[in-house]
Amino acid sequence: MNLLYLRRRLFLAVAACLVCGLFAVAGDEPNLTKEQIKQFLVTAKVVKSHESKKGVTNTSRLTLSDGTVTHDASFQPIDEHKHEMKLANGAVELNFVDSYKYNIAAYALAELVGMDDMVPVYVERKWEGKVGSLSWWLPVKMDEADRVKQKISVPNPEAWNNQMYRIRVFDQLISDADPNLTNVLIGENWQIWRIDFSRAFRLNKEPKDPKDLTRCDRQLLQKLKALDANTLTERTKGYLDKDEVKAVMMRREKIVAQFQKLIAEKGENEVLY
Repeated sequence: MNLLYLRRRLFLAVAACLVCGLFAVAGDEPNLTKEQIKQFLVTAKVVKSHESKKGVTNTSRLTLSDGTVTHDASFQPIDEHKHEMKLANGAVELNFVDSYKYNIAAYALAELVGMDDMVPVYVERKWEGKVGSLSWWLPVKMDEADRVKQKISVPNPEAWNNQMYRIRVFDQLISDADPNLTNVLIGENWQIWRIDFSRAFRLNKEPKDPKDLTRCDRQLLQKLKALDANTLTERTKGYLDKDEVKAVMMRREKIVAQFQKLIAEKGENEVLY
């Protein structure tokens, strides 16, 4: 009788732990709309903070709470402008900019071209006397650098490649000077997110690596064709100047032209998916 009682107690304890685990996951990833996430990031109280382990842009991991939802966010205050900058690879970049403002501009652009499912929400916020970008902390199991280092195979190569094609198009559109693999994050279901755009939006009018433009999501291509300079200017006001907007639009023209050329050569089904 005592043994049966103990077994029942053990079963109930295990079940309770499983339920608690489920609620912990739900609490970590509340079911909020993008607009609700933006509002939360702007208004929720910072209850805890510590420096991020990765990156060189003084990023901090903040825990925010509005009394109902508690969630982490990434705060990046860097806003560095130099006449010239010697990069890690030995190259020298003139008129170097490393700014949190480009994170916010990248998210605005991602919304316009239908890529905001692969870029976390970024807003501007002031914390401890510094102004920076604040982004929703993502449920990540590893970054692409870790995956490559550990030689982990993806479970569904086609789905993975289709995500990577979109990331490559976006990288060419924003012209990121530092698109390293630690900025490609991987979720539990192998969803990919692209983060950290503080060195994007260079003024080159040509895509830096046109060889990366091999395939494209059909809807993304249509969104690129429809991208309007006036709308982009309005959505990125205070974060991109007129020359940076102009450069985005020029790269957009080249990207669209590249895919149209490939479609003419190979056929639409070989290029679009």
